[in-house]
Amino acid sequence: MSRIRAAIIALVFALPTGAWAETLLLMAEEDGCFWCERWNDEIAEIYPKTAEGKAAPLRRYDLHGPVPADVTLTSSVRFSPTFLLIRDGIEVERLEGYPGEDFFWGLLALMLDRAGVATDETG
Repeated sequence: MSRIRAAIIALVFALPTGAWAETLLLMAEEDGCFWCERWNDEIAEIYPKTAEGKAAPLRRYDLHGPVPADVTLTSSVRFSPTFLLIRDGIEVERLEGYPGEDFFWGLLALMLDRAGVATDETG
């Protein structure tokens, strides 16, 4: 049993650092937000099924409520929606507002790329 445990430990330490990073897309929203509703209508249903949604699962919070305790932001969120790319609990990228479906995917891809988040597009 100790050989198996040693092999597992060796394998874990051989993994690249990025394999440990927990990534999520945090959406700050508020009641009555037209652009939040538009994002919900155009993107919300398909987001978890995409490579981006799998690489950075969506989590939401109310802009007027407390920031989730396990998240550290670089500055206050003032606009809704704001999309915050979080890695290991720390904000690494931010998109303020919803630019529409055509631009959202490209901007999200840039955010993920700049943060070094790999998306598996092979399915």
